[in-house]
Amino acid sequence: MRAIGYERSLPIEDEASLVDIDLPPPELRGRNILVAVRAVSVNPVDTKVRVRAQPTPGSWKVLGWDASGTVEAVGPDATLFKPGDEVFYAGALGRSGTNAEFHAVDERIVGRKPSSLSWGEAAALPLTAITAWEALFDRLDVRKPVPGATNAILIVGGGGGVGSIATQLARQLTDLTVITTASRPETRAWSHALGSHHVIDHTKPLAGEVEALGIGAPAFVFSTTNTGSHFAEVAKLIAPQGRFALIDDPAALDVSGLKQKSVSLHWEFMFTRSMFETADIAEQGALLNEVARLVDAGTLRTTFAESFGTINAANLRRAHALLETGRARGKIVLEGFGR
Repeated sequence: MRAIGYERSLPIEDEASLVDIDLPPPELRGRNILVAVRAVSVNPVDTKVRVRAQPTPGSWKVLGWDASGTVEAVGPDATLFKPGDEVFYAGALGRSGTNAEFHAVDERIVGRKPSSLSWGEAAALPLTAITAWEALFDRLDVRKPVPGATNAILIVGGGGGVGSIATQLARQLTDLTVITTASRPETRAWSHALGSHHVIDHTKPLAGEVEALGIGAPAFVFSTTNTGSHFAEVAKLIAPQGRFALIDDPAALDVSGLKQKSVSLHWEFMFTRSMFETADIAEQGALLNEVARLVDAGTLRTTFAESFGTINAANLRRAHALLETGRARGKIVLEGFGR
């Protein structure tokens, strides 16, 4: 089968950083299903793993987590899907990735593809939707008010993939006032279009930007990017007894600034359930099915922003390069393997 992988961790400018290769199809076991991949999207985790994870000498590492496609075959213990079913999912961090014609995945973390979306539009959603959903409803528990706080959430990085779906979930499924951050005209417009009540500039001190809105201190803050740069401002602006969540990897984080306000800190990592095969691993499949229902009902929209063409090494290198600038809007998608 055709796939894209690498033998050594290299800068994305190097053509050997991602290479077109041929690999044998994966074997099925247990509750795995085999998916014929139709589209993938690219996430910051792809670029981080490419830089940090060195393959075993003589082997190839295949990246990619988001995918949509058709079930080709099912493992001996699989019961949720049958060949021909259309699915979407975000995969597992410790397994070979979706940048391949065929991909094996645990059926419990797979959802049925939204029928109203194209393959590419569907592939844009899983990883970011799971991340945003778990952050909002499992970690921050945003449906439980913070006494005395403004019933609002600040989403740092509203124009990115996770911020884009988090904005929609917060706006459509809660009564929160949604504040997002963006600095460029195109990302500000994008964030407003997705439902943000207020868009503030993250190149300015966030506490002053929030205070200028005149709505009070928000109960919740969800940081999707550059947490290390904004953390001191978050500690100033968040309400006493508020709840703060992050998903990125700051080099250092002095959390003592949260103590006086008794602010709780929550780290969201969407691969936890699959990595540890937690007792509730099937919640991710159920979550994706609910996302698909909400999309088909017109409540949520895809965060697909740009197609980079077919799934090949050259196009994936372009996608990685753009993500590494930190200036991507929404999700970058690739579709099909060509001939």
